[in-house]
Amino acid sequence: MATATLMTKPLPTHPLPKRPLPAGWPRERYESHNRRLKAMRLAIALLDIGVYRPEHAHNRKIRAIALDIGVHPPSDTTCRLVRALLYDNC
Repeated sequence: MATATLMTKPLPTHPLPKRPLPAGWPRERYESHNRRLKAMRLAIALLDIGVYRPEHAHNRKIRAIALDIGVHPPSDTTCRLVRALLYDNC
């Protein structure tokens, strides 16, 4: 029987340097970009604790995870985006 091997590179142990976003974008674009980054972090944290289905990711649970990982509590819009990311993962 063949065994599966991990084909991805391991993550670096130190954080990657942050680059500033390009100047000149409308404010809504910056907000949308940051909201998507936050939703991605929250979705990854939920997957790490075993929440794989969007129906198991209630706003209360998402906000509790946000406190655990040290980000500000997300808005309802961000919570919906987290569930959408989990739905795509199914």
